[in-house]
Amino acid sequence: MTKQEISEIKKLFTPKNCSITRICGCYVDGEKNKKTELKQAFLALPEEEMFKYFEILRKSLSGTIGKNLLNLEFPLKSETEGGTQEFLLRLRDSRLKDDALLEQFYDRIIESYEYVGNYLILLIHDAYDVPGRTRDGIEMEDASDEVYDYILTCICPVDLSKPGLSYNAVENTFQNRIRDWVVGMPDAAFLFPAFNDRSTDLHSTLYYSKDAEELKENFVDLMLGCPLPLSAGGQKETFQSLVEETLGDTCAIEVVKNIHEKMSEIAQEHKEDPEPVMLDKNEVKTIFASSGVANDRMDVFDQCFDETAGENTALMMSNVYNPRSFEVKTPDVVIKVNPERTDLVNTKLIDGRQCLVIELDGNIEVNGITVRAAGSGDREESEE
Repeated sequence: MTKQEISEIKKLFTPKNCSITRICGCYVDGEKNKKTELKQAFLALPEEEMFKYFEILRKSLSGTIGKNLLNLEFPLKSETEGGTQEFLLRLRDSRLKDDALLEQFYDRIIESYEYVGNYLILLIHDAYDVPGRTRDGIEMEDASDEVYDYILTCICPVDLSKPGLSYNAVENTFQNRIRDWVVGMPDAAFLFPAFNDRSTDLHSTLYYSKDAEELKENFVDLMLGCPLPLSAGGQKETFQSLVEETLGDTCAIEVVKNIHEKMSEIAQEHKEDPEPVMLDKNEVKTIFASSGVANDRMDVFDQCFDETAGENTALMMSNVYNPRSFEVKTPDVVIKVNPERTDLVNTKLIDGRQCLVIELDGNIEVNGITVRAAGSGDREESEE
């Protein structure tokens, strides 16, 4: 799913656009016991409760694609009878009115979800009448293409509210606040089926994780049966290792600058694309080759990529390239440079020592104090 498609679904979680048919839930304690369950028509909820649920549902579709939000594909075996996708499809088609299926669903989550504490399993069914669009993207409300029938599951921690003082308006006094159990924002969630190309995609799901580096692999494997990509941090570390291992002793600042600048060019070329830029093995190899990596080092690239990332792995560019940062770091000094002015940073051999040379251009501040570059005054006087 693209950012625009996710936003289109999030817009449904408002009183004006809501078409949610049913909401169900199961409250689980820290010992994996079911404490209570809920199931009812969503539009029958009191308005204040409805708004709280909307907030949770919107949060489950928030974050960055490739970090918190992952597009996952079901393997073929999951779509056969008894598979994870086949089970979710039966649950969706039941419109959450089959109690036996709901109990199985809760049991599967309780069995696979590792969490220390209480949590709420929240589940909705919705039937979204997808409006048609003209070629220039204008929606036509009276020209529906299809009905997007889906379920959205959220797993929310339930914790005691913090202790403190509260004001009792009846007695006009301050008292110790009564602590109660509060439902938090989702730790994990998934949308099934995915809404790809503004249409139902039964072969995919959109998975959300609050912690982009803790994707709950065991839960995804047992509950969804989908292979997980490397986390955002894992992709960044993999790319850094790939650069270091491919270049070896030739890993110099100039080459790394060139790689950064080449990726900046690619980012600019694709900035209007709705989908994130993915870099497969051949695309990364092209970036390295055009960035001045020596031919003898390119000969070992294939082996390095296969060992560090995996032959068929694609890296999301936004996870391995930061357009807002270019940093040079030593054990004692950290220098942050405008990523558009990497040309100001160079290395130079001075008195037999390798030095980092930064061109001083414009105003210079040290600890917030404006200073003058050494020798600049003499240069100005000599010019006069």
